[in-house]
Amino acid sequence: MAKTKVANVKDIPAGQGRVVNAKGVLIALFNADGKFYAINNSCAHRGGPLGEGDLEGTTVTCPLHGWQYDVTTGESDTGASVSSYKVTVEGEEIFVEI
Repeated sequence: MAKTKVANVKDIPAGQGRVVNAKGVLIALFNADGKFYAINNSCAHRGGPLGEGDLEGTTVTCPLHGWQYDVTTGESDTGASVSSYKVTVEGEEIFVEI
């Protein structure tokens, strides 16, 4: 797996997410109380942009139909899941392993 820089720490405030591109893969990157998590941006239900969803703690809600995912694992309360990716922070830079 290759480590790819996707953002800077200052780009994603606590409690928010952002859609980033890592080697052609759209990733939903979240800052949950200072810890960063990455999951596939496409909701398993209808492909909604998870990176644009509301984050509460470590749960993101898809903005299209309300499916919820744990950003630490990619697991949904529906039994579906999306891929999760390892995130590392080096200094002020955020990297995702794809």
